[in-house]
Amino acid sequence: MRSLIDLHCHSTVSDGVLTPTELVNHAAEKGIRVLALTDHDDVAGLAEARSVADKHGMNFINGVEISVTWRRRTLHIVGLKINPEYPPLAEGLAAIRAGRHTRAELIAASLEKIGVHGALEGAYHYSKGGIISRTHFARYLIEKGYAKDTKAVFKHYLVKGKPGYHEHQWASLEDAMSWIIGSGGVAVIAHPGRYDLGRVTMYELMHEFKTLGGTAIEVVTGSHTVDQYQTFAKLAHQFEFGSSMGSDYHGKGQTYIEMGRLPSLPSSCVPVWRDWQEVENVELEVH
Repeated sequence: MRSLIDLHCHSTVSDGVLTPTELVNHAAEKGIRVLALTDHDDVAGLAEARSVADKHGMNFINGVEISVTWRRRTLHIVGLKINPEYPPLAEGLAAIRAGRHTRAELIAASLEKIGVHGALEGAYHYSKGGIISRTHFARYLIEKGYAKDTKAVFKHYLVKGKPGYHEHQWASLEDAMSWIIGSGGVAVIAHPGRYDLGRVTMYELMHEFKTLGGTAIEVVTGSHTVDQYQTFAKLAHQFEFGSSMGSDYHGKGQTYIEMGRLPSLPSSCVPVWRDWQEVENVELEVH
């Protein structure tokens, strides 16, 4: 069974390659019936995406993916069904975006020292007016021949111990949770399998997340393996979390999996959308 619900994807507002309109059109072509746009630290694409989704008869969910620093590690917390106009959320995201600009200048200065010139301008060219991220620097480095693909970039640049790395303080987990929940949204730990935490620290994260009001984790997502689907389905059950899913789609050649290709949640999972009016009477699976 394939799922026709996708609660994690990105547009040019953050580090995707499709505009919100193009992204929703693409999702419709792939048969997606319920879609959440979850750009990094920005909600500027939601109104446009919702308008296009309405034309397709697609059920649209307001979303965001917030960058968080937890124990000196970067984590991502997805907010679903948020109110993008909630002042603490809007102000918090604006502060994160300002921090991204500062980090981008420091990354560029570090790359300049090893002879990579014009990286800041190059990265901003790829950001197309949206937020600035390491992904945009990666695209510039590939363009200039410093690496053959994104994987190679993050092996040789932009990560701890490599040129272009800059440690950055994102939002606290407590703040991110308060913004999402305060806006009426649902907080979800994004792609937990990507965090190299170890069993004990992962359990500590889950416990703290739940204490702060978290109610769901991503179980089926583009970067998870089949074995990880089961691992995080078990964790969701253990902590009584709802289970979410999403492709984490960024665009052709920039992503783990195509939209509409994710399998359904494991049968033991309680879907995060179980009680959502937006999915009532919507067929969410196909053979």
